[in-house]
Amino acid sequence: MKQIPNLFTLLNLLCGCLAIVMVMQTGLTMAYSSNGETIVEIPEHMQWASVLLAVAALIDFCDGFFARLLKVPSDMGKQLDSLADVVSFGVVPGLIAWQFLRLSVAQEPDGLDASMGWLLPAFILPCAGAFRLARFNIDTTQQHGFKGVPIPAAGLLLASFPLIYWNTRETWVITLLLNKWVWYAIIVLISYLMVSTLPMMALKFTQLSMQKLFPFLLMGIIAMITAFLWGWLSVPITFIAYVVLSLLLKQKES
Repeated sequence: MKQIPNLFTLLNLLCGCLAIVMVMQTGLTMAYSSNGETIVEIPEHMQWASVLLAVAALIDFCDGFFARLLKVPSDMGKQLDSLADVVSFGVVPGLIAWQFLRLSVAQEPDGLDASMGWLLPAFILPCAGAFRLARFNIDTTQQHGFKGVPIPAAGLLLASFPLIYWNTRETWVITLLLNKWVWYAIIVLISYLMVSTLPMMALKFTQLSMQKLFPFLLMGIIAMITAFLWGWLSVPITFIAYVVLSLLLKQKES
């Protein structure tokens, strides 16, 4: 019984490892349009990495849930959970950003011969995630809320971009996702939100009151409405709602 939460944590890590394979299995591919233009793409099966990260997030929730349910929390479980999270929600999103930066740079003249230096900022994400996890492990004040955006939330945001890219019909969205400067802004912003000390809500229902549940119900409504209207774009919209609601509620409490 004591090892059940750790088993879930290892399944989280397994999903992260499989997601790495999905992201990095093949590189850029080249084709020609009917007009004779060169088209550079990244592998479409990278969407499976997004699916695997969604499964990893569900498992990550389950390991903590079962640890509390079975009353078997342990220091080993806490450390193991962080090690799994840094792979699934740090390294994998960093590789997703890497692939999109490759694709963005490749659209430019002589982009296929561009320096790797243009791609290295992608790995700010796993570095920021690792820092945030290390700080969380030694901080005893984050029992009912978080300081900085939790790494699973940041990881799921990054994981949504392959799904958005291959399933949207909005050309402006594609244009944004093929702009390296947009990606640099995303990387810097998400990394900052993770390492910051901004107060963020935690998905822990210790008190089942309407006041405590309201922000989560509101986010659920936002997610459902935006998913119906814009598909996978609901993920970044819901992420923004999470950050804004967290900051507004904290100001209200203070």
